[in-house]
Amino acid sequence: MSGQESSLIDWAMFQQVRAELGADFVRILGYFREDGAKALAQIEEALRAGNAAALVVPAHTLKGEARQFGAGQVADSAETIEMVARRCVEMHQAPDELIAEAVRLKPLFAETLAQFDRETNPLVERRPAFGRKAQALAEGMGRG
Repeated sequence: MSGQESSLIDWAMFQQVRAELGADFVRILGYFREDGAKALAQIEEALRAGNAAALVVPAHTLKGEARQFGAGQVADSAETIEMVARRCVEMHQAPDELIAEAVRLKPLFAETLAQFDRETNPLVERRPAFGRKAQALAEGMGRG
């Protein structure tokens, strides 16, 4: 696991939200996936148009939803986009300096979702196998 992967998600916060939301967790996580994809598309569109004002709301929304699930790096990146976009609006400047951050945000969001999927997939075994169980699994997979 790389340093980025280990710090991509605050798993304690993720588990807390999961426990608090209970049966609604999967549905609300799905909203995060959908809203995040829409926010990314709106951010890209606003950057193509050079419209700093149109960056603020999707970046702000993504920031808040990402923080809710413990996705700190996505939230931090979205916050950077939001704050710089606000400054660009105030200074009447094009948001060109945000292109690199927006390019960074897209794969960050995708990797965050992939980690969420791995964590929430009921078919993934979470504990490493030890002793005879590990040996039996390895032999069963042709590795013994």
